[in-house]
Amino acid sequence: QVQLAESGGGLVQAGGSLRLSCAASGRAFSSYAMGWFRQAQGKEREFVAAISTLGISTYYTDSVKGRFTISRDNARNTVYLQMNTLKPEDTAVYYCAASIAGSGTLGAPSTYRYWGQGTQVAVSS
Repeated sequence: QVQLAESGGGLVQAGGSLRLSCAASGRAFSSYAMGWFRQAQGKEREFVAAISTLGISTYYTDSVKGRFTISRDNARNTVYLQMNTLKPEDTAVYYCAASIAGSGTLGAPSTYRYWGQGTQVAVSS
């Protein structure tokens, strides 16, 4: 079993940056593909980014390509989401999630077995 804890959210002005972290406890962190999702108020949870077990492959939703970067440090059991050039439409609760490698499409929430509690990101205009 894996427990996930996000941190790094906050309030930032448009054009600013934030770095989210997701610390994992439990065994075999490197056997999980990791993803970031977000959910804005009144909207469905949406895929943001994902990274393969060893960090070789990364995936992004179109709206964050070129602005967000997902990375991981398996020695520290942590996955990161560097968010640059933030926009008001990036405002949401951000969740990290863990998927057993090969479980399915990394863009689908149903692929992920474990979820964190979320961290709020608010971007003011």
